[in-house]
Amino acid sequence: MGSSFGDLFRISTFGESHGGGVGVIVEGCPPRLKLDLKAIQAELDRRRPGQSHITTPRKEADQVEVLSGLLDGHTTLGTPIAMLVRNKDQRPGDYKDMAVAFRPSHADATYQAKYGIQARSGGGRASARETIGRVAAGAIAKQLLRQAAGTEVLAWVKRIHTIEADSIDPQNVTPEEVEANIVRCPDQTVAATMIERIEAIGREGDSCGGVIECVVRHAAVGLGMPVFDKLEADLAKAVMSLPATKGVEIGSGFAGTLLRGSEHNDAFIPADDGRLRTATNNSGGIQGGISNGEPILLRVAFKPTATIRKEQQTVDSDGNATTLASKGRHDPCVLPRAVPMVEAMVALVLADHLLKQQGQCSLW
Repeated sequence: MGSSFGDLFRISTFGESHGGGVGVIVEGCPPRLKLDLKAIQAELDRRRPGQSHITTPRKEADQVEVLSGLLDGHTTLGTPIAMLVRNKDQRPGDYKDMAVAFRPSHADATYQAKYGIQARSGGGRASARETIGRVAAGAIAKQLLRQAAGTEVLAWVKRIHTIEADSIDPQNVTPEEVEANIVRCPDQTVAATMIERIEAIGREGDSCGGVIECVVRHAAVGLGMPVFDKLEADLAKAVMSLPATKGVEIGSGFAGTLLRGSEHNDAFIPADDGRLRTATNNSGGIQGGISNGEPILLRVAFKPTATIRKEQQTVDSDGNATTLASKGRHDPCVLPRAVPMVEAMVALVLADHLLKQQGQCSLW
């Protein structure tokens, strides 16, 4: 319960931050898909800890093992694909103080209240290390989308704390620009300022949040279903299931509430290829819960990392007042490593809806 996602393209993740390993089982992937295992590993490398001085210093290679579902190591069989990443650098001793005191704004207290027990070392399933399975599965979904529909999913850091990159063109931003710096902001000048802010806040033992923006280019038309399975509804659930997320906007988002209908409506225009085209894209590529072929654009808000070195007021498991200064290894800002997580969840939703669209609407 709670560890599976998707209907036709379905994933189930498992493992804890300081257990033996973490992984995922992917079901429903079509057969005869040619997989590039190096591309899967590359996505995990973008997510792994210790990749720069502004991320957690935990050292993990995060080498993926594909245990099932492939012929000759690269062609899908249509059967479940199991992938595993073994934990190497566990330090459960860093969390001994958290065995008796809850971290403010973390899941410790609510997990204890719900289950009567918790994986104190690293937060267990509440740790961002759980997202390894999502990113590995998302890497498969990205390859499926690219080969089946020519679809590209790309995300980047738009804002860190109060520093925002507002000159990025979602239509033209490239993966190379995103990966050109350690904060994953394609505006190189703004990125330098973002890095300085993260460094300064980290030196104080504190943390900061921000916003990740994501674009889907060349999305298939017709993805999404009326009422409860609208594409934007499933995208919202997907990205909001990521650790530390606090909000999502699609298209114009909340800024659209400041416009009149005559300003916000996306006028349809003629197209030489006969496809639906709009003069603007306030809808963010989705109308009536169904993709219209324009780029899908969304933004995801991430809160500051809850686990910080500053001493904070809290209570112990008996409700007694105490203080806690965390000693574990944690990101002063989760956003640089969350970029591939956002891409993965968006890709998983699109892959699932692509299979639904093919199943329902492509017989004749």
